[in-house]
Amino acid sequence: MNSNNKTNTFPVIACGALMVFISMGTRQSFGLFLQPITLDLAVGRGTFSLAIAWQNLLFGLPLIGILADRFGSRKIAAGGGLLYAASFLLLSATNSPAGLYINLGVLAGVAIGCTSYVVVLGAAAKAVAPDKRSSMFGIITATGSFGMFAVVPGIQWLIASAGWQTAFAVLAVFVGMTAILAIGFPGKTAVSAANASAAAEEKPQSLTLVLSRARRHSGYLLLTAGFFVCGFHVAFIATHLPAFLADNSVSQMAGATALAMIGLFNIFGSYLFGYLGDRLRKKYLLSFLYLSRAVVITLFLVIPISNYSAIAFGCAIGFLWLATVPLTSGIVAQVFGVRYLSTLYGIVFFSHQIGSFLGVWLGGRIYDMVNSYDTVWILAILLGVAAAILHLPISDQPVKISRAIDISKAKA
Repeated sequence: MNSNNKTNTFPVIACGALMVFISMGTRQSFGLFLQPITLDLAVGRGTFSLAIAWQNLLFGLPLIGILADRFGSRKIAAGGGLLYAASFLLLSATNSPAGLYINLGVLAGVAIGCTSYVVVLGAAAKAVAPDKRSSMFGIITATGSFGMFAVVPGIQWLIASAGWQTAFAVLAVFVGMTAILAIGFPGKTAVSAANASAAAEEKPQSLTLVLSRARRHSGYLLLTAGFFVCGFHVAFIATHLPAFLADNSVSQMAGATALAMIGLFNIFGSYLFGYLGDRLRKKYLLSFLYLSRAVVITLFLVIPISNYSAIAFGCAIGFLWLATVPLTSGIVAQVFGVRYLSTLYGIVFFSHQIGSFLGVWLGGRIYDMVNSYDTVWILAILLGVAAAILHLPISDQPVKISRAIDISKAKA
């Protein structure tokens, strides 16, 4: 391989980590906007929830990963950063539900998808040696969590002191910085020396053949189903936890602190499970994570809710929050390689975002119907147990099959 196609690790990881810090840190603050926006626009929580639900669905479009593999992560992330800034500027002038659906739902959803895990981890995979991949994915995920810890309290202060419209206008500049960070990403064909050596030993395969192989792989299908639950959990909690806590007489600052603690403790959780993923079976770690979530949510509901229990819940669920990301993406890379990681992980991630859509939308819809979140919390517990079981039989051995064999199967 031409040396010009080799990429250095540090710029890719640093720019990717900062991009996720900004993109995901800001995205996790949207629950803080629920009450002020619904009060000002005189709409129900279901309206705001539907906008966020569409955002989550578009955020996970597999097309974004396909475009990143086709045209390079640099171009996709740069375009996404500019769109992110534009959506926030438009949100600062929004005065109708339609504006929420278009700007917070559609535009912000596509922008976040272009500046977060699918694109960033796809770029990082090309710069990191296979035996360090899970750890590096954990570091990038942890940086996104640190963004939640650092950004959310600042946004709460901004909303309280200047209003939600001004907050979006200020944040437009902040999220627009992701377009600049995209410069540090590798070009379309660049890979690290370690990955170049590994790729040279493998038979080249087309995207169509890899997708055909993936859809017949039981482990890939189980992983996709399990990640649905992760999306349901994190989207429901991130969007509705502040309102749920306020309904139970928890102070606004304690609610914001609980969200911040999710971000802080996920730094440790993401790094630890990313580190463990290079040493232990990732599928067993994932089963442990999902079962632990079910236990934590159960304890949160049976213990009397207070400022202290809310913050404690943030710490506990935060440790388990996005620790699934380095393990799930790591299994995809381990089984299918990194050439089409953005595409293959993007498909798995779309299942995550379908779960996010339902978690956000059902939270608002059911609340408007019965004035309670209890049904959705119970559903979250049951889904956590189901996901823990689904990951146990996953086949996580690398798939290596020659192009000739794939072609013969495709013809058959």
